[in-house]
Amino acid sequence: MAKYLGNAFSLQMLTAFPAQVSVEEIEPAEVPADAKSVIGHADTAAVVSSILGREIPVNRVSISLNAGDELYVAQLIGGRLPEGSTTLPEGFSLKFLKVTVR
Repeated sequence: MAKYLGNAFSLQMLTAFPAQVSVEEIEPAEVPADAKSVIGHADTAAVVSSILGREIPVNRVSISLNAGDELYVAQLIGGRLPEGSTTLPEGFSLKFLKVTVR
């Protein structure tokens, strides 16, 4: 079972169909420390790092999710982050979601 931390989920990430996917909202503290970053934008990684209280590296890669894999998504609400952001600007928020492939 692989664990990833990203900022988006796409059906292209699924390796086989039919597939069952569950999505649940979680607290930031529930994001496992061993989840591999697949966040491809430096500003997003910096903001997620500040919220989680640990360094989240930039890692622009494509992933494939198999049954049992988990993707923790830091979903930005409010638009596109202004360039150079290290914290959430006013009017923005992050929702953390756990996507599990069954």
